[in-house]
Amino acid sequence: MADLASDETSGIPIASTDRGADQLHRNVLIGLALLLAIAPFVAYPVFVMKVLCFALFALAFNLLLGYGGLLSFGHAAFFGMASYVSAYAAKNWGLTPELAILSGTAIAAALGLVFGALAIRRQGIYFTMITLALAQMLFFFCLQTPRFTGGEDGIQAVPRGRLFAVVDLADDRALYWLVAAIFMAGLLAMYRIIHSPFGEVCKAIRDNEPRAISLGYRVNRYKLTVFVLSAALAGLAGATKAIVFQLASLTDVHWSMSGEVVLMTLVGGLGTVFGPIAGALVIVAMQNYLASLGAWVTVVQGVVFVICVLAFREGFVGVVAKAIKKPL
Repeated sequence: MADLASDETSGIPIASTDRGADQLHRNVLIGLALLLAIAPFVAYPVFVMKVLCFALFALAFNLLLGYGGLLSFGHAAFFGMASYVSAYAAKNWGLTPELAILSGTAIAAALGLVFGALAIRRQGIYFTMITLALAQMLFFFCLQTPRFTGGEDGIQAVPRGRLFAVVDLADDRALYWLVAAIFMAGLLAMYRIIHSPFGEVCKAIRDNEPRAISLGYRVNRYKLTVFVLSAALAGLAGATKAIVFQLASLTDVHWSMSGEVVLMTLVGGLGTVFGPIAGALVIVAMQNYLASLGAWVTVVQGVVFVICVLAFREGFVGVVAKAIKKPL
């Protein structure tokens, strides 16, 4: 783990330079970029794009829970609403894919500001239940407004369009490079956030909120900011997913989607940078390759989750990080 030094003016622990950990992270990021470069040539591009979308979603949730200490059961609200807005903007307004994705992300961030301002007034289980209640309200809104969401049918046949009015995204491989770029941008943004002074203060609030308050930090402002950032990243994942699958549906805003992202994060490793990516890969691969089992897929997921909780409490990546004594 990175050595911690105390900031003399604030008393908040600030991570000192750990060249070994920095080099390890740099190598992992380079290796991940190389894997993304060869992935569409050795695997089905649409499957890889699905993994990347949900990995970005899990990274967003991990930013909130793993580094902000805030457990939300309503993150599907941001993922799903961004998906609907992106799909609607592309199909009904004729926006180019980059503008449709940006519009979905912006709406998710705005929604995160509203939901976060309400939820952070409470702590612990009360915060969690408020996020779930707000997400359920949004789900029923989407269900009862078929003129916008398509109701139970969703928004189908969403055009992929042309990126910057030049690159035709109808080709899966062309679209893959856009999704890979969005994923890497989201990953690097999250990495920068958690290793910034802002991120260190968020970790301090997570570990000891009363002390952070006593040091003069406006805790609620930090909580709201990390909530909005997490919502924006979740929205970016949902908006991209709508373009990839040319579909936005009620599944995207259902409470079960919030449960899935929790599962992905915990299986991969809560509070790790790369854990949610591994967790998303495991869960999406199970859903894809075990689809023939039907409803039994959820049973298998439950078994995997129980095993992880009992044998790998830190998650797959967390166990590796503990073994090599370096943060991942």
